[in-house]
Order: sequence, then structure tokens, then C-alpha cells
Amino acid sequence: MRSSSLRLLAFLGRFAVLGLALAFVFSLVSPALVERLRDAFSRAPAATAPAAAGAATNGRSRGPVSYADAVSRASPAVVNIYANKITPYRQLQPRVVLDPLTQRLLGTYSMGPLMQRRDQSLGSGVIFSTDGYVLTNNHVISGADDIQVLLDDDRVAKARVIGTDAETDLAVLKIDVGNLPAIAVADGAEASVGDVVLAIGNPVGIGKTVTMGIVSGTGRQLRLSSYEDFIQTDAAINAGNSGGALVNALGELIGINTAMYPRTPTRDGRGSVTPGAEGIGFAIPVATARNVLDQIVRHGVVVRGWLGVDYADIPIANGASVARPGAVVLNVYPNGPAAAAGIRAGDLLLKLDGRDIVDQTDLLNREAALAPGTRVKLECLRGGRPMTFELALAQRPTPGTTGT
Repeated sequence: MRSSSLRLLAFLGRFAVLGLALAFVFSLVSPALVERLRDAFSRAPAATAPAAAGAATNGRSRGPVSYADAVSRASPAVVNIYANKITPYRQLQPRVVLDPLTQRLLGTYSMGPLMQRRDQSLGSGVIFSTDGYVLTNNHVISGADDIQVLLDDDRVAKARVIGTDAETDLAVLKIDVGNLPAIAVADGAEASVGDVVLAIGNPVGIGKTVTMGIVSGTGRQLRLSSYEDFIQTDAAINAGNSGGALVNALGELIGINTAMYPRTPTRDGRGSVTPGAEGIGFAIPVATARNVLDQIVRHGVVVRGWLGVDYADIPIANGASVARPGAVVLNVYPNGPAAAAGIRAGDLLLKLDGRDIVDQTDLLNREAALAPGTRVKLECLRGGRPMTFELALAQRPTPGTTGT
């Protein structure tokens, strides 16, 4: 057994010596070949990384290195808006009067004559159709008597107002020029927290600008208007971005930029201080924006169902950790549907057509989505006693809404 092992070692040793000798010869004859062989054998085969679980879920995949394609797709349909209006004003004028007691001349001021100046507000807009319908914020064009739209190709067009909706802060304009691009609209999938987004607009009048961020939150309520379901984003939104586009990483519209949280602390008339913040902007979801545009184009106004009551969230009871589902009636409008049905202030509204009412926002959106004349059933509590009312919705009054 020992002799067999010795013979095997001797055999292997002879081959090792022969291999070293051949290597020495090759190094003398062709050193370049030896170098190439050394490199080839030193490279380890690249390991194939396993695909991350859920890397392409719901149509989403790993983000690109550049968003230039998304910008080039969306940017031509985003316009700059210059809204001009005449503002009346008075100036203080210095004057000298004689003090009747001291007989001295005193300097004072008086209000001058009523004068006018032309102001211009800056904003952005989004072209929704190739025939010239443009969506923007109502506050951008409110009170304007002349609206000019600067297109991506540097053409300037005069716009006319088709209609406005103060309750969502949206306005529809029409420009009559040819060869217009229309924005691509996301396919109906709701924005999700973490989605990459781009804000395109005309901040502070410096020209078209693109900023990037993510969706920071959805369903935000700011009490700026009646119907709110804001997308929150940290993409930079500044004065002049209002009415511009919030698009996804494919360049598809998901929202209309409309507001930003103040960067410096603010104080209201009662002395309450709101702290400033960075990177908090808000956009109206595209589903809301498109519905408003379609209704204004069709009817000149937005048609919404109306119960004829003002309501609020049910107050949190002592010791409760969360608010109770439903809404409490604050006011019943005379001659409205609720008044005719017998609903009173203080009633607790719990269900609409058999579905629980989550809160006042839920009820507001659900009644608005129903056509006037639709019959509904409201389940309520009055003094702890359950009650049911049936009524036909009226058309919601639209203060601040105008049509052509």
C-alpha cells in the first residue's frame, strides 16, 4: 500500500515538473500568450443576481437613469399662463393742515383718488386635447380680463374661459391654434406612495422647469376648497407652478399642481402660528381634474348632487380614541331635499344607500357623484333613535362657478 502511494506521488511529480518546464518555455517564446491565459483563468464567471421579489409589480420596474424621455413626452403639453387684470387702488397722499389750537402747520396724509393698475399673475396649464382645451387652477385666472398662453414652441395664444369651478379650484380655457400636443393621461391606476413623479411648470416666471420627487401621501385634506383629495409630493412646487402637470416616470399626467405648504411660519388673525415646512406640495388627482373638465365642456358648469345640508365629522366622545364614523348635520337649507324629507340639525347621518358613511369628506364626495334627481336613502340617529329618510337629490349650488 505504501509503495503504491509512493509511485503515485512520483508520477504526479513528474507531470508537475513537465508542466513547469513547458510554462518556462512558453514564457520565453510567447510571453503575450502567457499573459492572456493568466487573465482568462483569473476572471471568475459573473454570478447572475436573482431578480428582486416584486421588482416589477403592477407595471412598475426599476427606475431609469434619466427621465428625459418622460419630460420630452409631457413637456410640450404644459404651457405658461399670463393672466392680466385691472386692479383698482388708492394711494396715500401727503398734505399739510393748520392745527386750529396751536396754529402750527402739521403734516398728515389723505387717501388719493381711485386709480387703476394692470396686474399680471403667473401660472401654468395643461393641454388636454388637440382641439385646444387647457386645464389650470381657478386662482391663476380669477378676475382676469386678458389671458395669454405661451406654448412650448414659443407661440402665444389668447385664451378664453370656458368655465371655472371654485369648489375644486380648477378652470377650463380654450385656445384656437393648430398643431397642439395633448398630455398623455395615466391609465386610471391611482398614485401610490413612493411613486417617482415630475412637476412641470413655470415657477416664479423663470420659464418651464422640471423638478423631481416622489408621492409622499394621498387623500390629503387641507380645507382649501370643498372637494379635496390631494396628492402630496416633495417635488418642488413654487409660485407659478399652479395649474401645471404632475406626471409619473413615463410622462403620464397623474395630477394638477395646485398648492404648496408655506416655507416660513404664518400667523392667522387669532394669533395661531402655523410652522413652516420644506418639500410639501399638493396636486389635484387627474381623475378629479378630468371629470371637472368633461362636465364644464359639456354643461358649462360642474353638475353635482346635493342633499341640502351642511355637516361635519361627528365629534370625538369623551374617552374615545377615534372619531365615530358618520357625519353630524349642522344646518338644513330651507326648501332643500333634506328639509322636505324632515332631516334636522343635530341628526347623525350613518349610512347612504346602505353603505356606511366614513366621515364628512366621504359623504360630500358620494353625494356629489350622484346626478340631481337621484333618489337615495339616509339612515340616521336622532337622540339615539334610528330613523330612515328617502329623498331626491337636487343640483348643488355652485358659488363662484361661471360658464361661457
